[in-house]
Amino acid sequence: MNNKPESNKQNNKFPQADNREAKVVTLAEEDYAKLKQEADKAKEYWDKLLHLQADFENMRKRQEKEKQDFVKFANEGLILELLNVLDDLERAVSLAESKHEDLPAFLKGVEMILVHLYEMLKEQGLKPIEAEGKIFDPHLHEALMQAEDKNLPEHTVVEELQKGYLLNDRVIRTAKVKVSKKP
Repeated sequence: MNNKPESNKQNNKFPQADNREAKVVTLAEEDYAKLKQEADKAKEYWDKLLHLQADFENMRKRQEKEKQDFVKFANEGLILELLNVLDDLERAVSLAESKHEDLPAFLKGVEMILVHLYEMLKEQGLKPIEAEGKIFDPHLHEALMQAEDKNLPEHTVVEELQKGYLLNDRVIRTAKVKVSKKP
């Protein structure tokens, strides 16, 4: 075995510092002034770039927060309207719980609540899909059942099992229907 330490070059993981002197370049004073002026401009542009990037990032964050707030509170007006309907329904339930025996008046109150709710939804752009007596349209109707009927043309909606709705002329729920077929 060799007990001599290995060469320093082999053990050194870092390169040796270069002992050469830095080169000196001689410039005319006007060339130096021009280079300095260009370096100052570059520094100024770099600072502007950093500032603009920071402004852009702040704007992006602000817009993201505004978007989140908009989504969070977009239905506020609709919710306020629904609270009025909720109040009316609570009054109707408390009237029923007090064992008030005037069923026609109770029914009239519930009908008024429905009219108020339908009117509010109509103002928001909701329209019911007309189904009964119409020709089946798969874009508007969903056939759940068929009924034989020789008096009606085939594929006519015989009965509406659940109402369908359009929101601003876009189907949000198809009407569930029973459709005629020939015997």
